[in-house]
Amino acid sequence: MNKTLQELADYLGGHVVGDPTVSIGGLGTLDTATEGQITFLANTKYALKVKTTRATAIIIPPNADPFDRNALVVASPYLAFAKLLALYSAKPRIVKGIMDGAFVDNGAVIGKEASVYPGTFIADGVQIGDRVTLHPNVTLYEGVVVGDDVTLHAGVSVREGCRIGNRVTIHNGTVIGGDGFGYAPDGHSWIKIPQIGNVVIEDDVEIGANSAVDRAALETTRIGRGTKIDNLVQVAHNCLVGEDCIIVAQAGIAGSVKLGRHVTLGGQVAVVDHAVIGDNAMISGQSGVFGNVASGAILSGTPAISHQARLRAAAVFPHLPEMRKTLARMGNRLTKVEEQQLEPPRIAPLAVV
Repeated sequence: MNKTLQELADYLGGHVVGDPTVSIGGLGTLDTATEGQITFLANTKYALKVKTTRATAIIIPPNADPFDRNALVVASPYLAFAKLLALYSAKPRIVKGIMDGAFVDNGAVIGKEASVYPGTFIADGVQIGDRVTLHPNVTLYEGVVVGDDVTLHAGVSVREGCRIGNRVTIHNGTVIGGDGFGYAPDGHSWIKIPQIGNVVIEDDVEIGANSAVDRAALETTRIGRGTKIDNLVQVAHNCLVGEDCIIVAQAGIAGSVKLGRHVTLGGQVAVVDHAVIGDNAMISGQSGVFGNVASGAILSGTPAISHQARLRAAAVFPHLPEMRKTLARMGNRLTKVEEQQLEPPRIAPLAVV
């Protein structure tokens, strides 16, 4: 596919500097792009590479120097590049239908233009929308509902009664609706608490590979519209994740946690059960959250505290051994001073006349 630079500008809502008629047939990085490709400048520290790149055109932010090159000026070059990458990489969808080797129960309902690959199991009472793609070995338990334009990659399992919204993508090996981890103590043993709720995945959610979203004990574990979840993430039973959240790889969210809108959890973040995290909060990687987090807060570390406070503490940390020695010396000196003050006053002997 080839587009003129002006056509790309119209698509992105930007404007052209240079020749608007040049043809663009693909994308590349500042270092690797060749003639006929477009690249982007998202970080001004790489601005000099604009001068040397072999790309036919460069996406740049306002006020950046195009170095007399063909440029497409937009507010966010990184976002623009993402949109163009989706545009150029898009492939026509080929409808496969229900292929040999797939099992579809007679009580299941499948919409138009579905592609169901071999090894897929669709149980009784499943409802599937239009233009759904189920790759090999997808398993849909009884009563699952799947919306339109959904893609479930190989090995995905969706347990009984769970609901998947429209335009959802779930990657390989992820389990939606597995039992929550709930046990009641009985002396030295444990009695399983039945998990009879479900999971609801709202529209435009993407979930990475080998993640798990557990069903609620009684009600619903919910992943809000537009949220993006990375690989190897655990979302426990009864959690309510708000809209447009980002949850990075290996994060673990304990039971009954509530995330607001547009919350960001970095990699390997752990959140204790029943915590409430407010809108637009950001928790940096490997942090441990042991309580509620205010809206807009930026936290890091374990236990998670203000990121600025954590940075100040980190600056002090390398000096702790020397500070300990200094404090020990000061303590010894103070002890000596106190001992001198406690000694009885010395009275000079009277002179004999």
